[in-house]
Amino acid sequence: MNIKATRLLTSLASLIFISACSRAPQQTAETGTDKQLMDPAALAKTLNYPHAPLPVIFNVGPVAQIKGAIHIGPTARQDNLDQLRQQLANLPKDKEVVIYCGCCPFSRCPNVRPAIELLQELKFTQAKLLNLPTSLNEDWVSKGYPME
Repeated sequence: MNIKATRLLTSLASLIFISACSRAPQQTAETGTDKQLMDPAALAKTLNYPHAPLPVIFNVGPVAQIKGAIHIGPTARQDNLDQLRQQLANLPKDKEVVIYCGCCPFSRCPNVRPAIELLQELKFTQAKLLNLPTSLNEDWVSKGYPME
């Protein structure tokens, strides 16, 4: 194989590697993977459609209630995490469960991480984190999505 062909193959292999890496799901400590994030518009649409199967929604922060949510309180507190565990004990593992806080950006939120980790520990297969990267007010309320 000549030098030109070797360089071409090396460049092609590098391009394939970079392309594969850029398509891999992004992972963060707060959210697990992008697959776990639920779009606020999708949840709002479900809540507004009377015949849709509803997920179980848990508010794990000190914020206002989304329509139909069960308020647990900040899961940074152990008693609230225990309360969430008790609520989850009554649900099938394949039930869609949505967690939200929205008190602050994901990168600083102390509440969503313990809740998502608990869902993973308990092996819930449809665990979702409502994608509120900035706050509940900005990413949900300001868009007119359903509140209690």
